[in-house]
Amino acid sequence: MNTTITYEFPLNERIRVFIRLEQLFQQFNHFLTGETVADKRAALNALLDIMTIFRRNDLKSEILKELDRHANVLNKIAHNQNVDTQKLEELLSQLNKTSKRLYATSGKIGTHVMASDLFQNIAQRSSIPGGTCSFDLPEFHYWLEQDEAIRLKDMEHWSSPFADIRIAIDLILNFLRHCSTPTQEIAEAGFFQFLLDTNQPYQLLKVTLDKSIHCFAEISGGKHRCTIRFMVPSSDNKRPSQSPDNIPFSLTSCLF
Repeated sequence: MNTTITYEFPLNERIRVFIRLEQLFQQFNHFLTGETVADKRAALNALLDIMTIFRRNDLKSEILKELDRHANVLNKIAHNQNVDTQKLEELLSQLNKTSKRLYATSGKIGTHVMASDLFQNIAQRSSIPGGTCSFDLPEFHYWLEQDEAIRLKDMEHWSSPFADIRIAIDLILNFLRHCSTPTQEIAEAGFFQFLLDTNQPYQLLKVTLDKSIHCFAEISGGKHRCTIRFMVPSSDNKRPSQSPDNIPFSLTSCLF
């Protein structure tokens, strides 16, 4: 049983988008395996959010840059002592395979999904609260009542362009989260502030504390200075307040 809780704070827009996509991919996969109408509606909502992010960002080029950068870093440390050569070669192989698949993908990711008239209608009506009711979209209602095999086949087809993107994001975030060593800190009266070395490409902060501590971490800041406040959850309609206690936690400033 996990006895800790971790809060993450991205230090640039690229990692912020990656973490949002990671969450949406997890939600999509969770509801995809469900067989109820509510599950399929929730999975489609997650997929629509994924597509919205892709329309607003040139993610393919951003992800390829990150994969190439990670591969370069791993190649540089390949001959260092105490490096698990086999594990390193496996990681490099994963990076290279994923990069090749993305490079081979032509056009903007996910555009083919809108070739489906049904998916277009769902996307258009989803901007309206409750806009995909049976009387609004009888075709969608008909689809939702089909056998699970038919619905699953369509969902997998619609989501297939994002498969390599998800693998790439998982690789990047996994490297980032585990490449740095955490330090043990104390937030005096629930407050902790620190400076980041501007010469280092920090991308993510991780704050981990024991679940028995009755507060949550509120993180703010940027590339130069960051602040962590440990807040006591609200009760009786009161706003959360900063803890008066000294809070022990671990801090990881992730760079890769």
